[in-house]
Amino acid sequence: MFRAAHLALLAFLLAPAHAEPLELEDCRISAGPGYPGIKARCGTMPRPENPEDPASPDIAMRVAVVPALNLTPATDPVVPLAGGPGQGAVQFYSVYAAAFEPARRNRDILLVDQRGTGESSRMDCPVDDEILEGEYSMEETVRFTHDCLDQLPHDPAYFTTSVAVRDLEAVRQALGYTALNLYGVSYGTRVAQHFARRYPESTRTVVLDGVVPPQISLGPEIATESQKAVDSILARCAADSACNERFPDVQESFSLLVEQLRAKPQQLSVPHPSTGRPEDLSFGVNEFAGAIRLLAYSPGTIALMPLLVHEAANGNFVPLASQYQMTVIALVDALALGMHNSIMCNEDVPFYDKTTIDYEALAASYMGTFQLEALEAICSVWPEGPVDPEFKVPLATDIPVLLLSGDADPITPPGYARLAMVDLANKKHLVGENQGHGQIAVGCTRRIVANFIDTADLDGLDTDCLERSFVMPFFLDFSGPSP
Repeated sequence: MFRAAHLALLAFLLAPAHAEPLELEDCRISAGPGYPGIKARCGTMPRPENPEDPASPDIAMRVAVVPALNLTPATDPVVPLAGGPGQGAVQFYSVYAAAFEPARRNRDILLVDQRGTGESSRMDCPVDDEILEGEYSMEETVRFTHDCLDQLPHDPAYFTTSVAVRDLEAVRQALGYTALNLYGVSYGTRVAQHFARRYPESTRTVVLDGVVPPQISLGPEIATESQKAVDSILARCAADSACNERFPDVQESFSLLVEQLRAKPQQLSVPHPSTGRPEDLSFGVNEFAGAIRLLAYSPGTIALMPLLVHEAANGNFVPLASQYQMTVIALVDALALGMHNSIMCNEDVPFYDKTTIDYEALAASYMGTFQLEALEAICSVWPEGPVDPEFKVPLATDIPVLLLSGDADPITPPGYARLAMVDLANKKHLVGENQGHGQIAVGCTRRIVANFIDTADLDGLDTDCLERSFVMPFFLDFSGPSP
């Protein structure tokens, strides 16, 4: 009783003041240049940079509503919350719009670019080529971070999740929605859990896809979990007769590649993915890790991994290096680095318990310790921002929560979802076999999610169709899988 009363009091104290109605106009949204547009209603909502300071300057929040297909929709929209941290909700939804169509049958899709992302006062800074190319040192990373801070348009202290959930509640009030159905992917699951904690009366259902539990601080386990995922992928190739015949000893080839690239980077000329012009690239173990890590995220790219490893092991590094270049371009375009750092440096790095970090396992992984060391260097100079009480405590609620995991997820394995479930009174956990990070677009998951949102009933969900979810066969050459 005390805990419930305590949280209710905190929710009241943290609630935004009554918001003025938000006017929306016809617009089109998209994932970026070259992508098709989607009809929506858009508006901009001012929010104080520092909600505790009446004199704080405003930031502009981008809001878009994709109307329901039903002419008399329910009054509780579906709210996609993007990952990263650093990706905007509008861009994320525009990429995966088809996966949300069943849920849009009876409900609007409410998109709010989280503060610092997308077009909500984006907190970004140019990425240093030396950092991208793995020329890492503590001094260079700290210098780059100072340069980044100098270029940000707002005080990065106020771009944490604890502030962002207040923005979302203000938007809900301004648009007159009765409650929200939250869908969070990756980092977005953290936002969804914290919103439900602070505003339980404003939360009808929650879907957590690729779950980040509150008690986990991201960083120390990324390399080791990714290594486990890669080991599982390569073992699956070895167990597949066609893949094993085409790429014998692929696991050993992978390990030898890591050793080779740690000892000496490859100097390559690689066509730029956008222009096609040859560019010189030093391709070492950090570039290799950047390519492999993102390949392990989804079944479509997982299918390419044995082929790309085999080609590199036989001296052809260009396909894997091209994959790295595409990864860098996609990340730079999608993620707002300043907002990303504000999250990691306030909600993750300060909570590391170095006595529990397995540095030997990190060093032995294909990613090594590079990412962890870079994060710690960045956060050594990043400003401190507000983090709400109980932010790192598992969510305790009877709101219905559907959790989705892939058993080949390289960053948020199913065990993370089980950690998030410990105090959930009304929950269901679904695990996709041989699936990676994010399940909303896999097989029949979109229908399951839509049915859950329609009914808010976990017990009645028909999930048998998940057993028939397609997993892309391994590519045996660049033409594709064998017939």
